[in-house]
Amino acid sequence: EELLQDMSIVNPIKKDNFLTSHSEIVAKELFYNPKEECSLSQLRSMLAPERFDNICKRLDEKGMRKGFACLFYGAPGTGKTETVLQLARQTGRDIMQVNISEINSKWVGESEKNIKALFDRYRRLVKDRERAPILFFNEADALINKRNANAERAVDKMENAMQNIILQEMESLEGIMIATTNLTSNMDSAFERRFIYKIEFEKPSLVAKQSIWRSMLPALSDTDAKMLATKYDFSGGQIENIARKHTIAQILTESDITLNDIRLICNEELLDKSHTCRPIGF
Repeated sequence: EELLQDMSIVNPIKKDNFLTSHSEIVAKELFYNPKEECSLSQLRSMLAPERFDNICKRLDEKGMRKGFACLFYGAPGTGKTETVLQLARQTGRDIMQVNISEINSKWVGESEKNIKALFDRYRRLVKDRERAPILFFNEADALINKRNANAERAVDKMENAMQNIILQEMESLEGIMIATTNLTSNMDSAFERRFIYKIEFEKPSLVAKQSIWRSMLPALSDTDAKMLATKYDFSGGQIENIARKHTIAQILTESDITLNDIRLICNEELLDKSHTCRPIGF
């Protein structure tokens, strides 16, 4: 691609087909707890093009690293992935999302080459584009976990090598990298140090849940939304599931869904842990 890109005999796959354009991202209203909103507001301001370039220039003048690696962590369904998309849309930055399944290879040495090629490709994008895109590692648990100090199996050695490459690339990163994870207890301390922004996404507060209910189901009254927010400790993702089931039920029955119907859907969303199997034996 580098050598033959100007020759007419070459007809490569469209160069940016691995990017998600910020213009394709659908606007979505998200609700956060106060601490998250404060951290994200600062990050959003920093990623604004007019501020970001100036910050990078000032850091470079002081001899500091210019790359920004951010970690979004917390329980599933708390809006980590959607927040990355909305940040990209709001700041006019395209997203280069990493497909981990395409990086891993059964052939010895190929996975390491793939991860190196990925960062090389991103480096070229940052150099060639007016606005640096976001390098997005979604569900990055497998890549940022603790390295195996006594690796003997080929798989363990390969994972360690991949992690070492990522750590090196993060050290020299120019641009924006965001990783999301549900698990931080097993994260390698070397990765933790390299993430300059670490934002925890907690389950929504009562006020946030009430706002999410009203946003997802506008027909709910304030009283009903508050009742549902109080009774059910759902994440934003779970409330969205319920809203989708509600819409499907309306389409199938061709009638309005009552509050009692919504409560039944809520109960279905809960995993019943009261019925446990008795152990076999003594």
